[in-house]
Amino acid sequence: METISKQKLAKTAGVLYLFVAISSLWSFMYVPSQTQVRGDAVATMSKILSNEFLFRSGIIGNLANAVIFLFLALTFYRLFKDIDENLAKSLLVLVVVQVPIFFIAEALNFSALMVAKGELLKFFDLAQRQEFVLFLLRTSKYTIIILEIFWGLWLIPLGQLILKSGYLPRIIGVFLILGGVAYVIEVLDYILLSEKLSFITDYFSMLYSVAELSTVFWLLVKGVKTDS
Repeated sequence: METISKQKLAKTAGVLYLFVAISSLWSFMYVPSQTQVRGDAVATMSKILSNEFLFRSGIIGNLANAVIFLFLALTFYRLFKDIDENLAKSLLVLVVVQVPIFFIAEALNFSALMVAKGELLKFFDLAQRQEFVLFLLRTSKYTIIILEIFWGLWLIPLGQLILKSGYLPRIIGVFLILGGVAYVIEVLDYILLSEKLSFITDYFSMLYSVAELSTVFWLLVKGVKTDS
């Protein structure tokens, strides 16, 4: 019964993790590529208004992402708490603190849409509203960049738990830890060095992408290894 329960938790974690991955690609990559023009306030506001439903879907996707991410952390906590409860709690806390930050970032995006539509700051002229929309979008982006530190930190206890439990191949645990460190280095490079090490952090992004995708597909296909 315990083996069946752990396999069920592992498969559930795989499904939730897959959803987080897909919604992240949608909300953080595809939607901005279709609704924003870097450094161009006029073109950005025009694209948002002409793709309003798509922009709104990105907001919904990120809000759903935050909630599903929380359930993913709870599932991992239940799966690993018998291995090391302190590490499992650390993983959970590092995800819980992310949820309100997600919501703040999306509140900024929604505010940008309302300004673009003229429902906020009606006393601003068109040029001022265009600049303020870009300001809100950039603030949301910077909020997410800061959030990436936690995207890295939660992977470290997850990798440690995989190493200690033997539920998944040890190499996945090692890659998750390295991927977590890579996330943090990437953010520090952006803040301290203005992306001067971007040629290095490009490789880091490959590292954590491989680590997380390997975890997703192993959980979905194999589940966890147990002694029974």
